Amino acid sequence: MVENEQAANSTADLVLLTGATGYVGGRLLQALEQRGQRLRCLARRPENLRARVGENIEVVAGDVLDAETLPPALEGVKVAYYLIHSMGEKGSFEENDRRAAENFANAARDAGVERIIYLGGLGNEAETLSPHLRSRQEVGQILRESGVRVLEFRASIVIGSGSLSFEMIRSLVERLPVMITPKWVMRSAQPIAIEDLIAYLTAALDVSLPESRVYEIGGADEVSYAEIMRVYARCREIRLRMIPVPVLTPYLSSLWLGLVTPLYARIGRKLIESIVHSTVVQDQSALQAFDIKPMGIEAAIQRALINEEQEFAETRWSDSLSSSGSLPTWTGVRFGTRFIDSRSVDVARPAEITFTPIRRIGGDTGWYACNWLWHLRGWLDLLVGGIGVRRGRANAETLRVGDTVDFWRVEAYEPNRRLRLLAEMKLPGRAWLEFEVTGTGETSTITQTAIFDPVGLWGRLYWYAVCPLHHFVFSGMIHNIAAAAEAIPERDTGSAEIG
Repeated sequence: MVENEQAANSTADLVLLTGATGYVGGRLLQALEQRGQRLRCLARRPENLRARVGENIEVVAGDVLDAETLPPALEGVKVAYYLIHSMGEKGSFEENDRRAAENFANAARDAGVERIIYLGGLGNEAETLSPHLRSRQEVGQILRESGVRVLEFRASIVIGSGSLSFEMIRSLVERLPVMITPKWVMRSAQPIAIEDLIAYLTAALDVSLPESRVYEIGGADEVSYAEIMRVYARCREIRLRMIPVPVLTPYLSSLWLGLVTPLYARIGRKLIESIVHSTVVQDQSALQAFDIKPMGIEAAIQRALINEEQEFAETRWSDSLSSSGSLPTWTGVRFGTRFIDSRSVDVARPAEITFTPIRRIGGDTGWYACNWLWHLRGWLDLLVGGIGVRRGRANAETLRVGDTVDFWRVEAYEPNRRLRLLAEMKLPGRAWLEFEVTGTGETSTITQTAIFDPVGLWGRLYWYAVCPLHHFVFSGMIHNIAAAAEAIPERDTGSAEIG
């Protein structure tokens, strides 16, 4: 079990977290902050992370594919989390993962790091594993060969709102009440709830580790992917029928997956190749080493669904930054049950000036593009019993959470950084419009994101009907906001009250 004396002192040790912009890394970051851990985060784009961490968290620039950037990041570090892999990137992700792990392992050894905590994937090493699973286990081996003690967790799929596997299952069940199922849906897995995974990763700071060790971890239930989908359907009260087919290769399955879940088209084949292997725990030693009792699949899905709204409200729509490749932008892509239209533009002005026209949006100022369309939408809203745009806004310069802005309401407000509006017009679903300004010094970046959560078929048809308008309405809006910011004298930023 965890040693209490070591636990009492471990928060004073400096911990390096890689992958903090990813799904698991972002959740772990929150847990380590709550623990009061001395923490340093490595990020290829520090500006994308600094605004999301507390003042006591250090964020440094570095890239595991650039060995020269790693020694400064690892200086003084006792424990390092390695939560990086390149599954979603183009090219040879195996080669990228191999080179990244070698760079990190060598730098950690030279810096005197005492422990590396790594999250890999379950899979029987005696079998011919998929390239993805093989790469995950190879990374663990490379880290161990450095001589630094490595605690490697091997997990099956992760159940939590926003996780890749869970969102794939959600999308399949929500969109396909009658589903053609290939053989791989009968493969066994041992899914783990994101809360339990984070509990293991946090406890790994304190557990005794005289030598490198691999722990297999999973939830309480061993289930097939078909059973996971049935449990999800039952939790959502959706009728689901599965029609098995005898032959459907991983390649054809990936094409099918890309058709029904567009978010995963680019990584569908790699994901399916991993799914065709059973990922269950063979070694139960983690249950003895850690005081953690993982939940079962139904409890994990229920928690993901219950916690979804809170997690969505607290999350800014930023994409994971992997160890290679450029940051993607999403336009009209369906995330589970939500559609996203996001775009960014750079502005040659400091953040506090760039945010000024955003703070003034709506009311007499208008919406910076196609104001006649916004008013038309307001009149249509009135015709169906909605509120239209007649409310305007209470103050032309200041905003607070709860204020109305035409047919929107301020849901989140951080001066000079972030504004999220919740739509209150009549819609076949829920809608948000969010603006985020990042950057330091004399330049900044605006990210504008429209989010729509449709209800049923009419909700989806509504999105597709208005989607063509988004190209010039939202594109014009963000570019005119940028132009308005660049036209503002530095002294004319008005007042920005704390929301």
